[in-house]
Amino acid sequence: MPAPRRRPRPDGGHRERLLAAAMRCLREKGYARTTARDLVAASGTNLASIGYHFGGKERLLNEAIAEGFRLWTEEVERAVFEVEGGNILEQGRRSLEATVGRFAELRPFLVAYVEAFPQAVRFPELRERLARGYEDARRATMKMVERGLAAQGIELGPGDRRALASVLVAICDGLMLQWLVDARGTPDAGEIARASRNLARAVARGGAATARGRGAAPGGAR
Repeated sequence: MPAPRRRPRPDGGHRERLLAAAMRCLREKGYARTTARDLVAASGTNLASIGYHFGGKERLLNEAIAEGFRLWTEEVERAVFEVEGGNILEQGRRSLEATVGRFAELRPFLVAYVEAFPQAVRFPELRERLARGYEDARRATMKMVERGLAAQGIELGPGDRRALASVLVAICDGLMLQWLVDARGTPDAGEIARASRNLARAVARGGAATARGRGAAPGGAR
């Protein structure tokens, strides 16, 4: 699966070419080091086009960050649901492989993504785009949770699914930040999946043992 990128349509105009070039520059140079001349050279356009279509270099880069977030969310969703069936742990494993398992490949994009957050404080439009990106990520995660639990015969209300999805997205973000500063100390996708399976088994065994213990209580006390 390739890193998130936008390929301009063959008939695309300057706006399309600039956006694709901005995403490429973000991967190769990062947010802070990309210049307007870099964008012009990568897109084959001109400086005036940046101002005309986006209002400036920062807004072009902000748009590219938001687009990259959207494309990555779509890729993760495809990876999770490309195979039918599977319980929530299996779907979680596929999700981890599409996120945590790709941190090394996506490092330039992740760095640019983190660099964009201070910009979101200054640019309401970037903040709004990133918020929409998080909403897309929550929706995709809610679908994963819903389908995984359904396979186990478990139902959760939409509010609970949304809250759980937000927590799972936050875990992914937290792992990303850990990995960027301490890659060797951050567990990989396989380690997280294994720990999750072991936890689920331990909880199931503990619940069964507790139920047996209650059933054996004198006088049937509960």
